[in-house]
Amino acid sequence: MRFLLLHSASSPPAELIRPLDEDGVRATRVDTPEELLPGAVPTAFLLDPASRATFPADRIGAFTAQGGAVVVLGDSSDRDGPPGLPDDVVTAFVPHGAGARQLLLALRSAYREAAARRDALTARREAESRTRELKELTEIGMALATERNYDTLLEQILSQALQITGSDAGSLYIVEQPEKGPPRLRFKLAQNQSRPDIPFAESTMTLDVSSIAGNAATTGEPLNIPDVYRLEPTRPYTFNRWFDETYGYRSKSMLTIPMKDHKGDVIGVLQLINRKRHPAATLTRPEDFDREVLTYSAHLVDLVSALAGQAAVSIENSQLYEDIERLFEGFVRAAVSAIEQRDPPTRGHSRRVANMTVALARVVDGLDRGRYGSIRFTAVEIREIRYAALLHDFGKVGVREHVLVKAKKLYPHDLALIRQRYAFIRRTAESEHYRRRMHYLEEHGAAGYGEFCRQLDAKHRVELAELDHFLHLVQQSNEPTVLPEGSFEELMHWANTFYSDIEGKRQPFLTDDEVRFLSIRKGSLDESERSEIESHVNETYRFLLQIPWTPELQSIPRIAYGHHEKLDGSGYPRHVGAPDIPIQTRMMTIVDIYDALTASDRPYKRAVSEERALDILADETRGGMLDEDLFRLFRDAHVFERASDADELDS
Repeated sequence: MRFLLLHSASSPPAELIRPLDEDGVRATRVDTPEELLPGAVPTAFLLDPASRATFPADRIGAFTAQGGAVVVLGDSSDRDGPPGLPDDVVTAFVPHGAGARQLLLALRSAYREAAARRDALTARREAESRTRELKELTEIGMALATERNYDTLLEQILSQALQITGSDAGSLYIVEQPEKGPPRLRFKLAQNQSRPDIPFAESTMTLDVSSIAGNAATTGEPLNIPDVYRLEPTRPYTFNRWFDETYGYRSKSMLTIPMKDHKGDVIGVLQLINRKRHPAATLTRPEDFDREVLTYSAHLVDLVSALAGQAAVSIENSQLYEDIERLFEGFVRAAVSAIEQRDPPTRGHSRRVANMTVALARVVDGLDRGRYGSIRFTAVEIREIRYAALLHDFGKVGVREHVLVKAKKLYPHDLALIRQRYAFIRRTAESEHYRRRMHYLEEHGAAGYGEFCRQLDAKHRVELAELDHFLHLVQQSNEPTVLPEGSFEELMHWANTFYSDIEGKRQPFLTDDEVRFLSIRKGSLDESERSEIESHVNETYRFLLQIPWTPELQSIPRIAYGHHEKLDGSGYPRHVGAPDIPIQTRMMTIVDIYDALTASDRPYKRAVSEERALDILADETRGGMLDEDLFRLFRDAHVFERASDADELDS
């Protein structure tokens, strides 16, 4: 069947139209330009001279652009063709006075032209649709490829699938392989545009062919079901109506696509429900489902299969990324454990510093005014801060252990040597005391012996008391202090006091090195030892530089490097000032000092109270060494109360 559109019933003459009936043509009258539309079959418009004023050229051009063809009948004045119409609009021109045969040939030519135009238009629209779909798939693929958060990725996959298919609802399942037992299918996610209020809870199901999703996952083949309420009894799977009956929904058309990874293994299932005639429609009444729900076309099966392939790769990449993160998290924990095993008294320090620094970063992130009111930290940047804080002391693994764990100013073997020296000198003094008593008896007998012994004993007691005082002074001076204090002049006295060793050689009570160590004014380390301890910062930096960080974590070495620097340049190891110390490091420095001060008693220092630690930090802040704004936030927000050993990111 072909259509001929006419405007004037009297023109052309009936004898010219009658032969068309035998040619399978149906003639239809149109009265207004708005009615001039191509039909579902090749359609021609016969434009006679009387119709030219009614149908403007732009309307006729729109008709041909949509797949119609135009045959123009001329009048006696049209000698060179139809006036006012472009050549590409007119398919054929029949001059005035032509017979029925010539008109029939012109119309047949017009029908062929209309068919060709419709085919070209359909092909063009199909190509445009495919191009649009390809662009959408590409954009979806790029969005999925860049999403690192696993749960957000699954949400995006399902949302995009609903959008490109015009589906009302959908579900996403993930194949799980437990360490023990058979694989199972986890109902991971659901969305329903008509009923967003419906609650959702994850659950697992047996992975077999008895369910629609399980069947697709098991066989690896898609299932396109026009109506899940009308499944053939021979099908191995059934549809569970519990959801529909519970929430008053009507699942009808369903498309279930397995998601396969690069090896062809099914890692999940994408299930779409109720493709809608109008994607924005809401399905609430029974008639809505009858009127709106369509079956999924074969083309949509291919389209969703392509999306499912992209989704599977993205899920696999996301899972791999999470595996890498867990692996790295394990490495970080192992690194922290290695530090703590070498320096047991500091156990928990790195984790507490990480927790408090992350907590302080979140306080800063929440500001809307002040110096740091514009600072924001992303989740990745928070993780970057946490890793830098956890690993800030890793360089201590390169410090000699006896220096790292040095509890007193003297090493244990040095103190033991002084004690042995003291014991030798004391025994020597006692031997000398009794030797003198014997010598007196040998030379003078018993006469005056009692008075001699009284005087000798008194002198001996004074000598022993001085020796005991010497040992007490050494032990007292051996205790480290938190802040510079103490006077060590008396130690020099003993360095200039001598005794005779077992070979009779003259030796000082204290050697120069012993006096130097005992005279340390702060802590337990001398300058060379402190320099070795401080070198752990450089070692940490060099170690962290060796790790191939991802671009978003590449600042970790720089953040950790400056945790002992001070804003006034008095820190170490580089002695840089405020411009070279990032905010992440400034936060960590405050936290690191606080925890070092308040941590439980260590062999080389006693813990101070929270109040005293805050006072010390306040003093350093007033001295220009610490960031005043960050310290105020640390104190006022009670960040120091977040020093738990539990992970701050998990709290």
